[in-house]
Amino acid sequence: MNQSKYCLRVRADFSASHQLRNYQGKCEHLHGHNFLVEAQVCGTRVDPESGMLMDFKDLKSSLNAVLEQLDHKHLNDLPGFRKKEPSSENLACFVYQELKDRLKNYPVDLDWVMVAEKDSSRAYYSEH
Repeated sequence: MNQSKYCLRVRADFSASHQLRNYQGKCEHLHGHNFLVEAQVCGTRVDPESGMLMDFKDLKSSLNAVLEQLDHKHLNDLPGFRKKEPSSENLACFVYQELKDRLKNYPVDLDWVMVAEKDSSRAYYSEH
C-alpha cells in the first residue's frame, strides 16, 4: 500500500548571463536569460498544531537565498561553473544541491528542482 504524502511547490526567478563553451550554435556566445525556478518538497506528516508540512515562506526564503548566488551574475565566472557548463540541467542540479542543504532541518524531502530559460524549455533535476 502506498503511503500518503504532502507536497509543496514554490517558484522564483533570477537573471543571469552565460555562455555554453562546448556548444556549436548561438548559445556559445554571451547571452542572458530571466530564469524561472521551481522547487518541490514532500513529506508524510503535517505538524498537528499548524496543519502545515512546512511554511511556504520558509521554503521560498530558502530558494531565494540559493538564487541570490546566481542573480545578476555571469554564471561562467562562478566557482561551480568555471569548468562545468552552466546549462539548465547543471543549474537545476546546483540549485537542488544548495537547497537540499538549506532544508536539512525541516521534515521534508526535496523532490525536484526545475530551471527554465523560457516557458517552453525546462530542465528538471531529482535524486529519486
